[in-house]
Amino acid sequence: MAELPLRGVRVLDVATVLAAPVTATFLGDFGAEVVKIEEPGRGDFTRGRAERPGGRSLQWLQEGRNKKSVTLDLRSTRGQELLHTLVPHFDVVIANYRPPTLEKWGLDPETLQRINPRAVLVYLTGYGLTGPYRDQGAFDRIASAFAGLTDVTGEPDRPPVRSGYAVIDYMGAYLSAFAAMTALYHRDVHGGPGQVVDLALYEAGFRAVEDALLDHCATGRVRQRSGNLNPYVVPASDFDTADGRRVSLHAGTDPLFARLAQVIGRPELAADPRFATRHARFRNAEPLYAIIRDWVAGERADEVVRLCRSADIPAAPVMTIADIAADPHYRERGTVVEVDDPEHGRVTMAAPMPRLSATPGRIRSLGPRLGAHTDEVLRDLAGLTDADLGVLRRDDVI
Repeated sequence: MAELPLRGVRVLDVATVLAAPVTATFLGDFGAEVVKIEEPGRGDFTRGRAERPGGRSLQWLQEGRNKKSVTLDLRSTRGQELLHTLVPHFDVVIANYRPPTLEKWGLDPETLQRINPRAVLVYLTGYGLTGPYRDQGAFDRIASAFAGLTDVTGEPDRPPVRSGYAVIDYMGAYLSAFAAMTALYHRDVHGGPGQVVDLALYEAGFRAVEDALLDHCATGRVRQRSGNLNPYVVPASDFDTADGRRVSLHAGTDPLFARLAQVIGRPELAADPRFATRHARFRNAEPLYAIIRDWVAGERADEVVRLCRSADIPAAPVMTIADIAADPHYRERGTVVEVDDPEHGRVTMAAPMPRLSATPGRIRSLGPRLGAHTDEVLRDLAGLTDADLGVLRRDDVI
């Protein structure tokens, strides 16, 4: 079995809900040793769907995988002191509490850099460590609203909506994992120091607004909601089929549109002045979409997808999670994997991503029971004895 690429990297996960802990999960998938600090008696937010407080929910199995669980009351002075004892042993420390809480608990950059100057300190907070809103909190929904994503999502004649999943949380996790590895590379390859990664959750969403800011500042235009339509890529949308399903197709370039015209039996459309160029299709989107809607409405979803793919036109059914669970591509490619768990039995979850040819990620363990590694970690890294641990338990510090 291939050696994992991040073997030897130690990560201290001092975070909750959701982007920052998932950052640690991504690093753990590729071999980092991740120690997760959890609140005694309750644990991480992703345990919350379990039958009992601090239990092992299905969400926790995935987001707590490849981690060790250590309980520590960071609201207590003794808990904060113990955390400071652990910090020198780690290459990466990940936190996402608001700056006032970071300062109150001794987790602020200045304090942790004094304790471990070589550490990469990843702060993934709602609004960042600087700026007039730095002390405010945010979750995925709030970050989406502030980043401008919510405003352009939905139908033009209805109020805006957020994505159905916590997209910005995961975008933030990808971006901060990239930042952590970039900083480690600079430290270990170029002899650089440890440093602070300061990422605001909304910034992960804002970076996805394409050229909307450039366009607004240059022309004054404000991107509007357009439902499933992209005003600058036509045709590209979702359509209802004869069997009551929906399909998504994208034929927004001239060659793709010419092939789509052939597929729907209207090859003359590719030469029609209303549709022959990208800009012409922008201006005449509605009559073009009416033609495509009529064609799709007369076909079953699987047939629309088959015909488009056979003509090398990107198309897919609009998938439910049930569709995904049964889809052969997800299974055969390994995008989803099945793992045995002693409590939940055989469970299906997202595989480690992205795929590396020589050193792929691996699920070595699922989310552990709350505090399963407290004694081990505090003995090995903080030098505590059994008597010390007993006192800490008596005082509800661990």
